[in-house]
Amino acid sequence: MKYIINENNNPRYNLALEEYVLKNLDGEYFFLWQNEPTIVIGKHQNTISEINLDYVEKKGIHVVRRMSGGGAVYHDLGNINFSFIQEKKDLADFDFSFFTRPIVDLLGELGIKAEFNSRNDLAIDGKKFSGNAQYIFKKKILHHGTLLFNSEMEELVNSLKVSKDKIESKGLKSIKSRVANIKDYIGEDSKIKEVSDFKVALFEHMKNRMEEFEEYVLTENDKKEIEKLKKEKYDKWEWNYGESPEADIHRQRKYTAGKVESYIKLKDGLIENIKLYGDFFSSREIEDLESGLKGKKYMISEIAEYLKTVNVSEYFSGFSEEEILDVII
Repeated sequence: MKYIINENNNPRYNLALEEYVLKNLDGEYFFLWQNEPTIVIGKHQNTISEINLDYVEKKGIHVVRRMSGGGAVYHDLGNINFSFIQEKKDLADFDFSFFTRPIVDLLGELGIKAEFNSRNDLAIDGKKFSGNAQYIFKKKILHHGTLLFNSEMEELVNSLKVSKDKIESKGLKSIKSRVANIKDYIGEDSKIKEVSDFKVALFEHMKNRMEEFEEYVLTENDKKEIEKLKKEKYDKWEWNYGESPEADIHRQRKYTAGKVESYIKLKDGLIENIKLYGDFFSSREIEDLESGLKGKKYMISEIAEYLKTVNVSEYFSGFSEEEILDVII
């Protein structure tokens, strides 16, 4: 495995770097990176529904969409992000435990017990400190995650909008109490005092786990292409926000595997347009499913029949045909 040293704190550049490495460079890679205050939106989410727009604009917090599914997360310089890019081989789709094991092991060495508390979160004492997501490209997989070390919790809470169903299920007053900084659990005698110390410790831990671990230095052409991708995609309002869809019908459902909502515009009883949003993970482009639904009669029988012709789990990992049918009609 190769590693890349990246000291850039611009979230648009960093997400462009991930995509460029995944799609253009051979081999397997690991890198750590940090962003200025940013909300990173999951690929399938409706941005305006996930952020407190007035607060974000007032504070100058970046809002950027990533390639992978899952929910919105807050980044700042008190948070470390880690990325693995490697051949998929025998890995199951969305196997988060494989990639987060080094994090759990490192924290264990520091006397901190970390564990999964949901489909893609790591927690200490039931409090989330790491959110993870994956994106599959051909025979390769990108796994990336956050590590809250000493983040500004007030900013995290105030910049993200909490959905009604989450408030009802978990209680509004408990939002802040459901997240934690790693620093709060590190012993006073530890050499790790600052986020930079933890970043070094994590890198060294990864280095010791690998039989081969060598640096890849980005070429001038690499840098040029990353900047081009940043400018053409991650700097664009259309990618990060996009138009809010016109709709005659809006349905929203919360399931064990995540949240899905549909915006549907009808014409003469047929689906003229449909947009599906949510914090779900998918191994195929959701636009393909949306295209397949256009022109279908807005009837349970016709939609159900169409869903039987596709592998729903490839578009909505962990969801059943019945659940997706219910969110559409």
